[in-house]
Amino acid sequence: MAHGRTNSPHAYHGSPPTFGIEEEFLLLDPETGHLAAQAPLVLRGAVPAAGALTEEITRFQVEAATPVCRSAAQAHHHVAAARHALSESAEHHGLGLAAVGCAPYGAPVTLPLTDKPRYHRISSRFGDLVESHTVCGCHVHVGMPDLPTALAVSNHLRPHLPTLLALSANSPFYRGRDTGHASWRNILWSRLPSAGPPPPFRTPDDYHRAVDALLSCGAALDSRMVYWFIRPAPHLPTLEIRVADVAATTEEALLLGLLVRGLATTALRAVADDRPAADVPDRLLRLALWRAAHDGLEGDGLDTATGDLTPARALLDRSVGDALPGLDACGDTAVVTGLVDRLLRSGSGAHRQRAAHARRGRFSDVTALLVEQTRAPSPAQGS
Repeated sequence: MAHGRTNSPHAYHGSPPTFGIEEEFLLLDPETGHLAAQAPLVLRGAVPAAGALTEEITRFQVEAATPVCRSAAQAHHHVAAARHALSESAEHHGLGLAAVGCAPYGAPVTLPLTDKPRYHRISSRFGDLVESHTVCGCHVHVGMPDLPTALAVSNHLRPHLPTLLALSANSPFYRGRDTGHASWRNILWSRLPSAGPPPPFRTPDDYHRAVDALLSCGAALDSRMVYWFIRPAPHLPTLEIRVADVAATTEEALLLGLLVRGLATTALRAVADDRPAADVPDRLLRLALWRAAHDGLEGDGLDTATGDLTPARALLDRSVGDALPGLDACGDTAVVTGLVDRLLRSGSGAHRQRAAHARRGRFSDVTALLVEQTRAPSPAQGS
């Protein structure tokens, strides 16, 4: 269903929305840890799976997208199948597939762009800012009936963006050093003029005016370059939540996907009941996002309800609590609470990278960890 310009959200009828997960990965030389511009080679060798395996803006990157999913089991199967196919192909060619927000050694000055006119136009327009595209995120799509509903749900999800970022933080290293941030990917990505938290939207006309402003001033080439952390997908009838670093493991990708769907399902109920979203000022939300990028899951976050610093884990507990009505409706409560407990025991992706480096002070250990975490066993047939 295409997004229209009507002004009344459809009533929510209680069926769990469909969802999908997109993941971006880097290709690394496992011996040196440096980026490898071999995406076409790896994609040609990947055994096709349901969903899509595609190129990205540079030849350092590949992307996997699940098909439309209705259950946790389906999503887990498809994420694992894509990771397995890409890892197998990469390893066949002597490379490593890495689920990491940005390359520990950084990107070269001259980037090997995938040869598509749009990518060359982006590079020409934004110059050195194209470096901000050499990062990897996890994007969760949740099915929506129409644009007004999607925008209303977006308003309800805005306060949860910092927690979703802290949960997924997986990029502490860049250019061979610790950046002091758990998600350096978020810092790099936020330099783009069309990135950041979305404004709250009262009507579709508000949304269209905001998009038109980005296009008319040149901050975005097209609707696909509207890089808000929540956006109505320009080509699908979904709301796309795109604040997260790519998840280190299959299970953490599943956790992110299910938690986002749970929050969105709870929001759909609130929209149907005409309950307003929390009014979070943009300035406070941006501060909370920076703090989440800095501290990740192991430090403090900024509570957007009070403006106080609060342990990030307590804010995660609150988001899970807010998602519970939706998680229950989707049948995902036990899976999500179990995965959260596991993540809190092991620490975030950023924490585990730092621990691997601290043991011997070697980035080769970080590379080995990243490749091992990304690799998924061959999934069982069916879903």
